[in-house]
Amino acid sequence: MTDIATTIDTYLAAYNEPDANTRLSLVTEAFAPEARLIDPPLDGSGHDGISAMMGAVQQQFPGHSLRRTTGVDEHHGYFRFGWDLVGPTGDLVLQGTDVGELDGLGRLARVTGFFGPLQERD
Repeated sequence: MTDIATTIDTYLAAYNEPDANTRLSLVTEAFAPEARLIDPPLDGSGHDGISAMMGAVQQQFPGHSLRRTTGVDEHHGYFRFGWDLVGPTGDLVLQGTDVGELDGLGRLARVTGFFGPLQERD
């Protein structure tokens, strides 16, 4: 079993990987076979679907990359962490938070992304 921060970093490395075969290998390492990745505009299921979704995001944001900006909180098989999407020159494009669930082997079973910072309470 791998620690959750390493699993999350492998997931983000997959998002940043332009080579489809290498990306799929990283997705397979980080995600359970029946996993689901859900972001506001897209979602993917299974290793192939998740890798294809990541490839579509790369086409929409060429030269951009995701980086983890916080530690990973985890309890009872659930996790959350913050991230930034940065442009090719390092400029901040988007911030967000991912929350998810692990399978019994410590792989990502479900990841849901939220864009932007949390809203202040009304």
